[in-house]
Amino acid sequence: MLRAALNRLIGMLTVMAIVVTIVFIIVRVTPGDPAAVMLGPDANAADIQALRQRLGLDGSIIQQFISYIGGILRGDLGQSIFLGQPVTTALWMRAEPTFFLTIFSLSIATIIALPIGVASAYWRGSVFDQVMTAVAMFAASVPSFWLGLIFIQTFAVGLGWFPTSGYGGPYSSLGDRLYHLILPATTLGIVSSALIMRFTRASMLDVLNDDYVRTARSKGMSEWRVVVRHALKNALIPILTVVGLTAALLISGAIVTETVFALPGVGNLIVSAVLRRDYPVIQGALLIVAGLYVLVNFLIDMLYLLVDPRVRY
Repeated sequence: MLRAALNRLIGMLTVMAIVVTIVFIIVRVTPGDPAAVMLGPDANAADIQALRQRLGLDGSIIQQFISYIGGILRGDLGQSIFLGQPVTTALWMRAEPTFFLTIFSLSIATIIALPIGVASAYWRGSVFDQVMTAVAMFAASVPSFWLGLIFIQTFAVGLGWFPTSGYGGPYSSLGDRLYHLILPATTLGIVSSALIMRFTRASMLDVLNDDYVRTARSKGMSEWRVVVRHALKNALIPILTVVGLTAALLISGAIVTETVFALPGVGNLIVSAVLRRDYPVIQGALLIVAGLYVLVNFLIDMLYLLVDPRVRY
């Protein structure tokens, strides 16, 4: 198990090295002077030169790359031009809404998709299976921003059950802030549940007719135990894979939903940085999101070893 973990860790570090290199290249291939692009057309030569020195763009490419790697190893992702604060600070201040939104959305998606996927596979070809398959296809095709607007109009404006936007005031309790996340989390959860449900159904169909399932039934075990303890347990590998990918996509894909619900999260920060041409924030956010994406996949790989010992061999 330790050897498998080390192999996956080496792969994770390799991917992050590639990501760091790509992020470094992005700014350097920007048409014209990146510092001039960041400051806009009204900047004078002195301001541009000062920014070039602050960003380390006045040295050779090798010097810039070494300096860039050194900053990352120190935890220094640069200074935000518009916010006037370190990128790590800006991202950390916006991390809480995105973190809780991702956790709640993934929980809702799993709670919806897992039992429905198992039931659809168990009653394959029934009316329930056909209806749920159609619902999953519809949910997968619905844009999250449209569903979010429908929820705002129905449950926030029409019924007044939830706030329309925001994340509570600066002195709001954690419960009040989480209350503001119910609608956006439900929006992302419903959209994300479609993929998990379809993979759960397909994975269960692969194992329900296997010999060990028929053997468990022949021993007189209850259907609940056969389906949950035997079939579902052996179908978890692809399900865990899609759940992990969904979690990673939610981290990077909450930008639209955070914008619709005006959540002060990382996604909203990235949108603002793009509009303001705040390249240090964009680079830093890209690195953090890529790192989280790789970390989630690494944790899923480790879960494989716990769920199915055969993976170790």
